[in-house]
Amino acid sequence: MNVYMDNNATTMVDPLVRDAMIPFLSEIYGNPNSLHRYGTASHPAISKAIDQIYKGINAGDEDDIIFTSCATESNNWVLKSVWIDKILHGDKNHIVTTEVEHPSVLSTCKFLEEQGVKVTYLPVNDQGIVEAHTLRSFITDKTALVSVMWANNETGMIFPIKEIGEICRERGVLFHTDGVQAVGKIPVDMQAVHVDFMSMSAHKFHGPKGIGALYIKGSQKLSPLLHGGEHMGGRRSGTLNVPYIVGMGKAMELATQDLEAKMDSMAAKRNRLEDALLSIIPDTFTVGERARRTPNTILISIRGVEGEGMLWDLNNAQIGASTGSACASEDLEANTVMLAIGADHELAHTGIRLSLSRFSTDEEVDYVIEHFQKAVTRLRAISSSYAKVGPTKGGEAAECGIHH
Repeated sequence: MNVYMDNNATTMVDPLVRDAMIPFLSEIYGNPNSLHRYGTASHPAISKAIDQIYKGINAGDEDDIIFTSCATESNNWVLKSVWIDKILHGDKNHIVTTEVEHPSVLSTCKFLEEQGVKVTYLPVNDQGIVEAHTLRSFITDKTALVSVMWANNETGMIFPIKEIGEICRERGVLFHTDGVQAVGKIPVDMQAVHVDFMSMSAHKFHGPKGIGALYIKGSQKLSPLLHGGEHMGGRRSGTLNVPYIVGMGKAMELATQDLEAKMDSMAAKRNRLEDALLSIIPDTFTVGERARRTPNTILISIRGVEGEGMLWDLNNAQIGASTGSACASEDLEANTVMLAIGADHELAHTGIRLSLSRFSTDEEVDYVIEHFQKAVTRLRAISSSYAKVGPTKGGEAAECGIHH
């Protein structure tokens, strides 16, 4: 059996999304900026896709949805443009983010620090999230932007976006959220929160890779990252990727239809998988309370088992999993999120992320339980460190937000 459990890295394209895209690959292929009939033929489909995305996140008519190549581009756009608009050409000098953001945010912040920007990296609590009250004391009169993810890509932990947005509004500070791991998995209602900018990526909710979007509240000013034309009202130059825009719109529609039922189904399978692994494998721990996680995600640590070794065995069993963010998957350093919540270095090298989708089945869950246990048994048998320490109850791990 082939089992894919790495849906926080990317998802399969929904067959209905693929079918919606196909006509725009070879039949309706004109440049949408052309004035002839071949170009204008795609306009209704683009408009429909935009409407689907507006509806999926409940954006207002006065808000902008700008298509990008991916959320990494959207994140870079916001951070670098706020630097240009508010720091280089304004009186601000400070950005606030967190220790556990996606690499596209953290790496951009490191770049901005090299340009003289002051960046504060907020600590997380033992659950791996930033508490809203923590933010308040770090905002100053020089703060230009707060950037806090909606849900963490490794743990699935959901951040208090509503409360953080209210603090930013009170202090007159722009607020950006990386919504990649939230959109299509949990309710995202832009009328219920105060968010100035939100990044999205279609391939995280069963759309195609290579297309993302940036939500901009109230069509407010943001210097373009790409120049060269009047595409998207001059906000993002580049010929529109019509097939992928159509795919993103359809994927959004499908992901957000009956979302509560989809969430319940994913959570039931996730919980059964998690309960089984914790009950049959000693010295196994998961990060974060379920009620505060996206319904599809488990970050699990197995004492005495290196994450890379575990991935090797799972891959040999045709199971796809990861040790964390796909954008940092070649980095063999300890898991930074686990270190941030207080796990020791040994445990931080043992994290395995299992992330389900709405297409995951009960049979796949059973298969993972069986082969996960086999892999742990084999790897512990050849682990000199685990043999020396022996099984423990893991009480010290539970104190830092890791549950057994």
